[in-house]
Amino acid sequence: MTAEQVRLQENNASEEPWHFWGPYLAERAWGTVREDYSANGDAWDYFPHDHARSRTYRWNEDGIGGISDFKGRLCFAFAFWNERDQFLKERFFGVSGPQGNHGEDMKEVYWYTDNTPSHSLMRMIYRYPQTRFPYDELVAQSGTRSKMEGEFELWDTGALDRDFFDIEIEYAKAAPHDILIRATVTNCGPQPATLHLLPTLWFRNTWNWGRDNRKPNVHQISSTKAKIDIIEATHHSLPTYRLYCENADKLLFTENESNTERLWGRPNPTPFVKDSINDCVVHGRTDRVNPQRGGTKVAAHYKFTTPPNESRTIRLRLVKIDPPSPGYGAASNQKPDDPFVTFDEIFAARKAESDEFYTALAPSSLGEEHRAIQRQALSGLLWNKQFYHYIVEQWLDGDPGQPPPPNERLDGRNAEWRHLYNDRVMSMPDKWEFPWYASWDLAFHCLPLALVDVQFAKAQLDIIVREWFQHPNGQIPAYEWNFSDVNPPVLAWAAWRVYQIERKQTGKGDRAFLETVFHKMLIAFTWWVNRKDSEDNNIFQGGFLGLDNIGVFDRNARFSDGTHLEQSDGTSWMGMFSLNLMRIALELAMENHVYENIATKFFEHFLGIAAAMNNLGGKGIGLWDEEDEFYYDMLHTPGGRYLPLKVRSVVGLMPLLAVETIQWQLIEALPGFKARLEWYLMHRPDLASLVSRWQEPGMGERRLVALTRGHRMKCLLRRMLDPEEFLSDYGVRSVSKYHKAHPYKLTVRGDEKIVNYEPAESQTNLFGGNSNWRGPVWFPINYLLIESLQQFHHYYGDDFKVECPTRSGNFLTLKEIANELSNRLIKIWRRDENGECAFARASGRSVGEAVGFPGTLTASPTGKSQDRQDRYLFHEYFHGDIGAGLGASHQTGWTGLVAKLIQQQGEFGTIAR
Repeated sequence: MTAEQVRLQENNASEEPWHFWGPYLAERAWGTVREDYSANGDAWDYFPHDHARSRTYRWNEDGIGGISDFKGRLCFAFAFWNERDQFLKERFFGVSGPQGNHGEDMKEVYWYTDNTPSHSLMRMIYRYPQTRFPYDELVAQSGTRSKMEGEFELWDTGALDRDFFDIEIEYAKAAPHDILIRATVTNCGPQPATLHLLPTLWFRNTWNWGRDNRKPNVHQISSTKAKIDIIEATHHSLPTYRLYCENADKLLFTENESNTERLWGRPNPTPFVKDSINDCVVHGRTDRVNPQRGGTKVAAHYKFTTPPNESRTIRLRLVKIDPPSPGYGAASNQKPDDPFVTFDEIFAARKAESDEFYTALAPSSLGEEHRAIQRQALSGLLWNKQFYHYIVEQWLDGDPGQPPPPNERLDGRNAEWRHLYNDRVMSMPDKWEFPWYASWDLAFHCLPLALVDVQFAKAQLDIIVREWFQHPNGQIPAYEWNFSDVNPPVLAWAAWRVYQIERKQTGKGDRAFLETVFHKMLIAFTWWVNRKDSEDNNIFQGGFLGLDNIGVFDRNARFSDGTHLEQSDGTSWMGMFSLNLMRIALELAMENHVYENIATKFFEHFLGIAAAMNNLGGKGIGLWDEEDEFYYDMLHTPGGRYLPLKVRSVVGLMPLLAVETIQWQLIEALPGFKARLEWYLMHRPDLASLVSRWQEPGMGERRLVALTRGHRMKCLLRRMLDPEEFLSDYGVRSVSKYHKAHPYKLTVRGDEKIVNYEPAESQTNLFGGNSNWRGPVWFPINYLLIESLQQFHHYYGDDFKVECPTRSGNFLTLKEIANELSNRLIKIWRRDENGECAFARASGRSVGEAVGFPGTLTASPTGKSQDRQDRYLFHEYFHGDIGAGLGASHQTGWTGLVAKLIQQQGEFGTIAR
């Protein structure tokens, strides 16, 4: 067992868990729904970036490379100043939703390079221009660009051409409450350059809202050691901590209070406010900081002038002293006044232990490149944990110590989610672009998370279905912009997969966890049946279902005449949901035979869905188009007409996802389930015939339950594996390339709607326009398609082969096709013969260099080959033709699935070289 695995074991039982401190600070709290108290719900305008440095947050804090305790009370992060900017760089910048030509977009460059699941070691690198940061240019240029144009990025301004700093931020834990902090600044420019570093410690403001007026405090205490400043932090619900700062120029104290004078022209209640440190450093206003050396916010001020290609390092240490941390002071061999004597040794040990942990995780067949990609994907996933705080009832009603919110809010956004009490560390999709959880994203996060910390993965799936999260009616909250939006029902699938991963790791699955989630999924399934099957015919709607602009029109929209969509994907998701619940019930039935009856019930549901897909409303019309050999959504009018919307998208491939294979030994072990199945096969042959080959045993006597028969499956695969349709060099596209030359057109009440193949950013305004499902490659659907192919192979075996790619003359088994798709997705981060990585292609030369191409200055500022390090970004989605990373640049959430694919291909011995 590695040292990191020991820490994870201690974490589950310890009163002082290693998870107490972590990277739980958001990268953006401004422009979020939870900070929006406007009447019209305009979150971007109500709390803009320009307010963030001066205005107190109600719910969350943000910062660069930051950490906090697990309730976000005491926070630590870095601020920088290059003596060119008009204010401190305290948080990452990006354009808001209305400002960007494709919605909100972060305009910074940074990489998450390492993180362990206990956060015993965390490392990231931020690239900060030495020239003035081009805030105004980024906003102006983004505003002038159309949807048809690419996004204007930081490297387009020339700010990263040659004059910049690479700032490495590192944390190492000596003990759960003993955190070593190191920042190393490298001058990557040709001239000496000056940088101010301001590591900052502060308390989230919890005292201004009229709910708890107890105020914490940070203050300086005397030090017995020269060149070490000590800050003490006290809070009524936390231990006492001390921050030791080595060789700081000075300490700057203020309060985490809004600068009402700057914001709204009202006198400040205190002379020391949130942006006082900014005014002191940038404008020389020393009167703005507290000469009494106390407050609720403090920064240690360092200033360096660094020659070209040289580095400067600062060291700090945050330690619990009441009671003492076991890794420091009285509980160790180290004297309390000498916090840095073993500093470098501890860092070296944690680095070695992180190497040991990830080496043990990676299959032996993986080369260094695959190991590096996997490690950084998992590290990014761990960095994207965030304390998410949003108590909806308090948000709706307002706080006793503040003016009441506008009455419009009582019937506005999230008004029906009063019970929702968000107060946990959650896995975020991206802590800048999506600093809020999304339930279906979260499901995918949990698979790669389970590789490194299965207890955290289980806890995430458990919390999202707790009674203070899941709606009393059974609906799962979607995301803060609209908790009532409908996400695909994939939590049961994720719970089953996490259960299987743990069973593989330890030899035993957590049945209590599986059973807990299963019961909550029964309620969620009932909500779907009652709310999204409008005509009680087992054909489901659901709206956008996470696929944003994939439809001809906004799939959340309601037609005034009652016209509605019968959705192929909504119905397929419910088929998959039924099979997931059936399979979980069968697992639980192995120890409690009551679940056999429930398993039969979901088998029956699945049969009803299979029947309905072929016979809408009993009129012999199905979602399957025999001429095109593809599944389409249907537009159902009040007059009883059904109009197929002939867009070739992943919506039509999703019936492939509803598949399950069951071994005969499992059926024999459950006689009640077997007897009920046989009754259905005998007395309802019309339904039983819809289930692919149930009565024909496959490889290893397995039975197959699937929405698609062999013929239809082959038809779908023929399109999916066609390079002129869905198959790209980097995975399966979300919309067929067929629509590049043959756009789909539909006229609705005189308004022509068009769906083209759009392989890059969105060209529509649907859902803000910052995501695009009309051509790019998306990891979650690709991953599910790969799993489905593996399931089909379990039944059909090696004798069943399909041409891949279509028209190539090359025939592969379904398992081989799954492996081929896996390796195409992994290839997004692998170097080609020119040393290029596909994900960097949209970024142009500057970031192409930044990811560490051989021989470039930015890959190795010292010029030494041993200093070169590959740096990877894990984007939201990828260009449908060239694999370039698009959308959010740090969405290691579901794109972190690449770590699971690498793990799987390594174990199979089929990783592409």
